[in-house]
Amino acid sequence: MNYKLNSTDTTAKKGVLKTAFTRLLPLMAEEKSKSLSALGAIVITSISTLFAPVIIGHTIDTYIAQKNFHGVLMSAALLLGLYLIALYTSYYQTKTMGGVGRRVLFNLRNVLFNKLQSLPVAFFNENKAGDLISRINNDTDKLNQFFAQALMQFFGSALLIVGSGIFLLVLNGRLGIVSLLPAIVVIIVTQLVSPWVKRKNLISLQSIGGMSAEIQQSLENFKVIVVFNRLDYFRNKFNETNEKNYKASVGAGVANNLFTPLYGLAFNLAQVLVLGYGILLIHSGSLTIGLLIGFILYVNNFYNPLRQLASVWSSLQQALAGLDRISEVLALESNMKILPAASEGTSGLLLEFKDVSFGYPGGREVLHHVNLQLKPGHTYALVGPTGGGKTTTASMMARLYDPTAGTVFLEGRDIRSYEASQRAQKIGFILQEPFLFTGTVRENIIYGNDLYKNFSNDQLKATIDSAGLQTLLTRFDAGLETKVAANGGTLSLGQKQLIAFIRAVLRNPDLLILDEATANIDTVTEQLLEDILKNLPAKTTKVIIAHRLNTIENAGEIFFVNAGEIVPAGSMEHAVDMLLHGQRKS
Repeated sequence: MNYKLNSTDTTAKKGVLKTAFTRLLPLMAEEKSKSLSALGAIVITSISTLFAPVIIGHTIDTYIAQKNFHGVLMSAALLLGLYLIALYTSYYQTKTMGGVGRRVLFNLRNVLFNKLQSLPVAFFNENKAGDLISRINNDTDKLNQFFAQALMQFFGSALLIVGSGIFLLVLNGRLGIVSLLPAIVVIIVTQLVSPWVKRKNLISLQSIGGMSAEIQQSLENFKVIVVFNRLDYFRNKFNETNEKNYKASVGAGVANNLFTPLYGLAFNLAQVLVLGYGILLIHSGSLTIGLLIGFILYVNNFYNPLRQLASVWSSLQQALAGLDRISEVLALESNMKILPAASEGTSGLLLEFKDVSFGYPGGREVLHHVNLQLKPGHTYALVGPTGGGKTTTASMMARLYDPTAGTVFLEGRDIRSYEASQRAQKIGFILQEPFLFTGTVRENIIYGNDLYKNFSNDQLKATIDSAGLQTLLTRFDAGLETKVAANGGTLSLGQKQLIAFIRAVLRNPDLLILDEATANIDTVTEQLLEDILKNLPAKTTKVIIAHRLNTIENAGEIFFVNAGEIVPAGSMEHAVDMLLHGQRKS
């Protein structure tokens, strides 16, 4: 299955606005009551704003023209009351939607991160971590900004526009039509340009993800950069990525700010048209001065929200572009499903490969119709040239990947029928490059092991002692409380492998896979680890991958892995001969 993320669908869809809210509003399902109360506040704010010009126009034509100052004061008091109501409701909806936006952001990031955790290792092999981080951080924040700031502003502006348009047409139909002509033109232009704006925002978000990936890669490999003195190479690569991001962000900025001057021009044209035509109507006696002033205020109430919609529309396009990238991840499904339990393997075996084939997406087939049988309590070694498929074979034993053909059986059952927790309890895997979490040695040792999570340090030390691992713990200055930086940055590679070794052994697995587990450990510690392995429970099956021959000399059976095949190597001498020639010997 191809898990490569592209986010390349920038085609325009019909019914942009309807489609947008159909996709966005379900994210607020849990915030329905809060959103409705904020919408109610917006309606009250809009009504207060809409009635103000009528009162002002009536005051001018009635009270000011007749020099009725008491009426003017009454109108002023009424206006003050309306403005205070609008102030409170505006504050309420801003505060409410700010909370809604934050909760939507919180929930969406949880959903997105949980989805990433449900995807197989193959997904992470095909996508850059920096781009995934950008989707969780940056793209979700675009949605938060829309929900917290732009959504209610959109509804509020829409209410003002519709209400003001109705008042304009009711007060004077001919003058109302004239005032709305510029708005009709800019709305048509907006509909035509919106797909281009969304496309520019999507390209900008993609470039941000690419830059995040480039930065992460450079920081992760900084030691290599320094050793080979290639700061210039990574500096040039970053400059290229940064320039690409700069051009994309400028393009998005131009697109997002295109509507503001366009809507401003429409507002100015509408004012000129209303003022010019209004004076003619006053001259003909069909319009009063107060009504013209009220009309101009309604034009202002119509076009100011329309100008605000320009920025809201840009925010909507950014949110939709971010949602496209988020939805692309959420739409993925893991191809590593849990199957119904079935016993089809050979009885008496711990692990069995039956006619197994495997190949990475877009690459050559690594294993061809492999058959392999591992018995409980035995020690096996996998040898072969670099790139021959040893680590891939071990990964399939732990179900990091599923075969493209054939079946892997664990204790007679299809390994795909085991829940992840069951499989993790039965199989221990010490990786060639162990990964550690920020925290302490203790936290890393008990990671993923519910059996010891409530143990005190004394209880955990006693368990480590009973497993014969206490000598390994002395290699850390503060024992279990030794601090571990990000990915073990404060520890040597050998110390990291010791932690991974203790973590795996304490699980008492039925199958323990060691992928070059002693490659970075001194010979004294290596001998100590070998003694510990010998003292593991008799039921434990060990699979050792190593290039150093002394590491596998005690293996009960040696397999040679190369060119898609796994074949018995026989004696140590035969295995050496096969390694030297890199091919199968008869």
